[in-house]
Amino acid sequence: METATAIASPRGRGPSALAILLALAVARLALHCATNWQYGFHRDELGVLDDARYLDWGYVSYPPFTPFVARIALTLFGPSLVGLRFFAALAQSIAMVLIGLMARELGGRRRAQVIAALAAATSPVAISMGTLFQYVSLDFLWWVTAAYFLIRLLREDNPRWWLAIGAVLGLGMMTKYTMIFFIAGLGAGVVLTPARRYLKSPWLWAGAALSVVIVLPNLIWQTQHHFISLTFLNHIHARDVRIGRTDGFLAGQLTDCANLFTLPLWVAGLYFYLISPAGRRYRALGWMFVVPLVLFLLARGRSYYLAAAYPMLFAAGTVVWEDWLAARSATAARVSRAWTWAALGAGAILGAIFTLPLAPINSPLWRLTSKVQDDFTEQIGWPELAQTIAGIYAALPEGEKLQAAILAGNSGEAGAINLYGRAYRLPEVICGTNTYWWRGYGAQPPEVVILVGFSRESAERFANRVELAGHVTNRFGVLNEETKDHPDIFVCRDFKKSWPEFWKGFQRFG
Repeated sequence: METATAIASPRGRGPSALAILLALAVARLALHCATNWQYGFHRDELGVLDDARYLDWGYVSYPPFTPFVARIALTLFGPSLVGLRFFAALAQSIAMVLIGLMARELGGRRRAQVIAALAAATSPVAISMGTLFQYVSLDFLWWVTAAYFLIRLLREDNPRWWLAIGAVLGLGMMTKYTMIFFIAGLGAGVVLTPARRYLKSPWLWAGAALSVVIVLPNLIWQTQHHFISLTFLNHIHARDVRIGRTDGFLAGQLTDCANLFTLPLWVAGLYFYLISPAGRRYRALGWMFVVPLVLFLLARGRSYYLAAAYPMLFAAGTVVWEDWLAARSATAARVSRAWTWAALGAGAILGAIFTLPLAPINSPLWRLTSKVQDDFTEQIGWPELAQTIAGIYAALPEGEKLQAAILAGNSGEAGAINLYGRAYRLPEVICGTNTYWWRGYGAQPPEVVILVGFSRESAERFANRVELAGHVTNRFGVLNEETKDHPDIFVCRDFKKSWPEFWKGFQRFG
């Protein structure tokens, strides 16, 4: 293994590896900012934006960090599509730099560092994470950061790095609860390798304590709310299994978490951590991949849940690749490098076509990509929905408006109407989904309800007088959940249950 000084200094002339990594990260950030204005907010983004208006230490569907970042975005940029997604793109760009630095810490020179960063950045999931503001984008960064800190700890044998690792794990748990699977892999890596010596170090336990302190406010919130997030996660998982979203977990590792063109690199990285004598010091990172893989497979998780574990494999794989090239003839090495760059380019182009919001709506490319990437269709029609609701609300008799409520079926509808409905002075939407249910139906029970996101059958179970008042449409004629599954909007009066009784049984998860 080379010294840190040698590793940091690339062979030959030209910009340093760090300068190239930073340039690539800025270029990626600029690319996302230049393309993320297309279409509109995704339904999940709308829910997060609404939660950002009610900052708390917990929410039903996720921990508090993501709405906190969304609140920063609202403060800085207002309800800007590019402004909100800037933070998701920034997280992915920072991760790119850290992945290259991982390769450096493992002994990789300039070319290996750049290839590691590009290989990880061009996976379909990683590209997609830069196009939408969701907790998975921030979660990806925490996994990468923790792996980088662990590599630093193992290379330097400096136990103080446990404080940094503990802080990142705490922030990860405050972002997405699946960080517990990474922690399980880290624990196995410590116990099953020579890294178990750190169990005697006070720095490890100090890092663990720091992680608990960071998570404690959310844990208190969960206690106060009867650990509602566990109920939510069980419900969502059962739904995903039932409708087939968890099928093809292993195949998804090849096509989603890392594109097929980079398969040799991450396989080489796994070999480095688990088998190679050169990777003996870093065995713990192999277990940090294998244990979450097995746990997600047994628990029937979705394929993308493991995407954040691949960057550390790419970092090691490029080091193996570089060593392999050094043992080849000059001609063979040149050919291999050319094939590697060609494969990276092909993977990047295909990934960009299918995951970046590039295609004009209803163009032939749109019709292709929106079938592969259904997130695109769920970004269409939200301003029109708010406008339609506003027209129905305006048509109500003046005497009913003060007692009227808008009841939405899901958080996307509620978030969209609250966001775009302010221009029409619409009342705050009530909803039974996730954290909305905890906020209730207002100080006074409504007497008239505009019902959106429900079938007529549901509306007639809710009220004795049900009037069809409008339909959910969009100016592009795009079919999505809103226009296909529940396109009708109703005005309901004369409710069959009292509001306290109705609301008690109205809690939903989605």
